[in-house]
Amino acid sequence: MLHERLISKIFLETSVLSKEDVGITVSKEEDFSEWYTQVVLKAKLADYAPVKGLIVLRPDGYSIWESLRNTFDKKFSKSGIRNGFLPVLIPESLLGKEQKHFAGFNPEVFWVTHSGENEIGDRLALRPTSETLAYTLYSKWIQSWRDLPLKINFWNTALRAEIKATKPFLRTSEFLWQEGHTVHATKEEAEEEVMKILEIYKTTVEEELAIPVVTGKKSEKEKFVGAVYTTTMESIMPDGKALQMGTSHFLGQNFSIPFEVKFADKDNIEHFAWQTSWGVSWRLIGAMIMMHGDEKGLVLPPKVAPIQIVIVPIYKSDEIRQKILQKACEIKNTLEAADLRVHIDDRIGLTPGYKFNDWELKGIPVRMEIGPKDLEKNSIVVVKRHNKEKTSMSITDVTTISQVLNNIQKEMLDKAKEQSVKSTAEVLEYSDFKARIGNGGFFKAFWCGKQECEEKVKEDTSADIRVIPFESEEDNSGRCIYCMEQSKAKPIFARGY
Repeated sequence: MLHERLISKIFLETSVLSKEDVGITVSKEEDFSEWYTQVVLKAKLADYAPVKGLIVLRPDGYSIWESLRNTFDKKFSKSGIRNGFLPVLIPESLLGKEQKHFAGFNPEVFWVTHSGENEIGDRLALRPTSETLAYTLYSKWIQSWRDLPLKINFWNTALRAEIKATKPFLRTSEFLWQEGHTVHATKEEAEEEVMKILEIYKTTVEEELAIPVVTGKKSEKEKFVGAVYTTTMESIMPDGKALQMGTSHFLGQNFSIPFEVKFADKDNIEHFAWQTSWGVSWRLIGAMIMMHGDEKGLVLPPKVAPIQIVIVPIYKSDEIRQKILQKACEIKNTLEAADLRVHIDDRIGLTPGYKFNDWELKGIPVRMEIGPKDLEKNSIVVVKRHNKEKTSMSITDVTTISQVLNNIQKEMLDKAKEQSVKSTAEVLEYSDFKARIGNGGFFKAFWCGKQECEEKVKEDTSADIRVIPFESEEDNSGRCIYCMEQSKAKPIFARGY
């Protein structure tokens, strides 16, 4: 007993920490960047590595990535896509096969030049992207029409030298991602694959992360280097900046020709294949943090939350503690039988208030509180993280919490959609555009299609063409926001990350 009191005293003393130590100390509205960094670190999603530009993914952060990965894998598998593995080192001689493509990555490439004290000769690049390596191998694996379509996805890391403006999950020198590379016999089949993947990305991000996106094409200036065209999904963050959430590229024969990815058809006539590539990264986690987090910290969508429900027992004596813990365990077992992820917080020496704040910081969707009075009434207190709503529930109805979680998921997406609508405006006059762009947001504006106008807008306002929505890809009903010539499209302009 004396030993337990001593432990309790130590915990109480160490838990009386300043707000700066345990909570978010800045407002999301007043200092969005610092708020974001604090949430990432204090919610224990990630931490900084000893090497500048790199981060360490902690278990909760990795669990969210695993959840997304599992969802994507199920959808990819249904579409006939299988997973493979590629090494991280790529010979410089291979990268040179597609000069235009590689030139876009060259400033960011990390090079391996030595093995121990010895120079290795042909330098090795730490993979910035895998097209050149994958397609060298594809040219060996594909001989006949029977080998097509070839559809492989790779879960790996990419390395690009982001040294100056780094931000956890959003811009780091090494990042987790998936990159898919498919090969097809016809142009039509390849283009159909591009759109299938984009739809998989869109539905997953909206349904799992509760983040609405706008899909469409990138401009010629902003497309993936080496692609015929790039499709993209973009979202607007609460600070008014745009974030690219994922891309799917139609590569045409731009890689199959230099890498000789060819096949013999049924008449034994040889053809160059048609290709696609596509990918999303852990940037999705960063988007989730920014979109849903609040002044208290992280707010997790139930579908990806490592813990969906935390049960906090409340007691003052050892005698009642055992009874409450027993009931908490019974509730936990019932919920886990319903395939829910549940945790009981029975840490000794910490006040219920401290635990409440801790779990709010970590964004757990639902908190259940059970104390002596709740036990007498055979009820529990249920607190929703996303809107702080508190209700009482009979323990016999505890399995209905599954529907509560579904409702939370929907309400979070609805709120994010509402924010996106409020952050989107149409502009016709360039003076109006320049006056408003500083406040952030998506701006729909007519464009003549000329790269010179696109570049001048970027030069004047720091805003890019983020996406040309499919429905406005050939909109000629207005005048270009910059030069006032006849429009050819109505893209969305924004400043981005």
